[in-house]
Amino acid sequence: MKKIGFWEAYSIGVGGMIGGGIFAVLGLTILLAKGAAPVSFLFAGFIALVTSYSYAKLSVRFPSEGGTVEFLVRAFKNNLFTGYLNTLLLASYIIMLSLYSYAFGSYASALFIGGEVALAKKIFIVIVISFFTILNFLGAYVSGKAEDIMVFIKVGILLLFSMLGFLTGNFSKLSPEQWESLLNIMTGGLIIFVAYEGFELIANTAQDVEDPERTLPKAFYWAVSTTIFIYVLVSIVTVANVTYEDVKKYQDYVLAVAAEPFLGKAGFTLIGIAALLSTSSAINATLYGSARVSYLVAKFGALPKNLTKNIWNHGTEGLLILAILTIIFSLTFNLENISIAGSLGFLIVFAFVNLANFKLSKYTDSNPLISLFGFLLCLISIITLIIYNLKTNPDSLASSFVVLVLTFLFEVGYRVFTDTRLKETIDIKLEERENLLKNAEKYIDKISSSIKNNISDSEIYLVGKYLSSDKSKAGHVNFYLFSDENKEKINSVVEKIEKDLNLPSYSPFNIKVFNKAQKNKLPKENKKL
Repeated sequence: MKKIGFWEAYSIGVGGMIGGGIFAVLGLTILLAKGAAPVSFLFAGFIALVTSYSYAKLSVRFPSEGGTVEFLVRAFKNNLFTGYLNTLLLASYIIMLSLYSYAFGSYASALFIGGEVALAKKIFIVIVISFFTILNFLGAYVSGKAEDIMVFIKVGILLLFSMLGFLTGNFSKLSPEQWESLLNIMTGGLIIFVAYEGFELIANTAQDVEDPERTLPKAFYWAVSTTIFIYVLVSIVTVANVTYEDVKKYQDYVLAVAAEPFLGKAGFTLIGIAALLSTSSAINATLYGSARVSYLVAKFGALPKNLTKNIWNHGTEGLLILAILTIIFSLTFNLENISIAGSLGFLIVFAFVNLANFKLSKYTDSNPLISLFGFLLCLISIITLIIYNLKTNPDSLASSFVVLVLTFLFEVGYRVFTDTRLKETIDIKLEERENLLKNAEKYIDKISSSIKNNISDSEIYLVGKYLSSDKSKAGHVNFYLFSDENKEKINSVVEKIEKDLNLPSYSPFNIKVFNKAQKNKLPKENKKL
């Protein structure tokens, strides 16, 4: 099976983040922080970047389609607490779907009706969720390459918007005199934290990533950094090109309004189309992807081994449930309530992912202080968001309270009335990988001997964390094979070895092939076999 490279993993992360949040909640942040809106985006992005460190480390050591749920169970075991966090994660995905569909409804109403029409918005929300639910029932999904193209279209339009916006903007609006209080700036960032949710989708692909120890951290850090750059740039241009009166009036689709000063009606249409494309792809990907994974975990306690096949046989009722709940949520709560509930949900989950990496730092070879800092940063952010809204608009916390309480009651009830429990290892494939790692020495000798017997000029080295004294840190066993033999022959030999040893595609053994002129690529820490 062909492995996922850096660009595919990077695109999954960027596509997951720039999916609809920026189009939906930009106006909320500007109203709260005024000229400091870019600082708010920077603050929220910093939380995401610190958290991505924990995700990168955990994904390398425990590559699993279970992603977030797997990490939580590894650290905190299969108890009511981790079960609740999984249910909260599923609820947070439903909130994200609600946010995307709300944004779609707002921009569709503005584009096709010519303004904010409440009934039209609700109709468009129902249409978009129903449409992609039917498509998913038929088995349609966005392929990796199509998602790459979609990501570059979205990013390209936003960068074009930003570059042209610099020509017409009044940048005095960004001066410190125009900033709101520090609490407002922080809260502005926390309300739009949902716009950074999505980088964790990279974790779900970890088993299929090529050279994971290098590719996964790069994909996480570059995806989050790119998104921070784009969001800060877009928020600078938007603040500089719209009045606060316009932001208040056109809050739900302010980005399209911001394009009018330099692109006229064509700019409004261009951003509107970008918003519809972005939210549509995000709805489709979320319905098919992580929300469904979370549902499967909740239902079976673990991921079926042949997940990509069984997701349709076992998951169709989950798809319907997700769609119905999304429609109810997006029609019931307003944008601010949805955004706060989503941000709180993911901040809570991310706080405990950071704590999980802190607890597992011995195995993930992490700096525990970075993860502890990430946990405290998320915790302070949760408290700040709650305190601000209690003081200024307590009604806006109602949806968050409903989500937090109902998910807990659901988990308790689910445990009382069913026998389903989270397994010690969520992903059966990961359990197999761990067993292979325990017997790695036996496989290393067999792989090395087979290569030498079949490729006469081969030189093979063991590299990576498996060479360290504490082998529990190694999630992979990496071989560097140097040979001037024909590449096709080498690949066929490697495939035959994997078949003879009955190694699955997700095994921890990775063989990288180089010609002998590339010996300079051999890491300093190596062991010749």
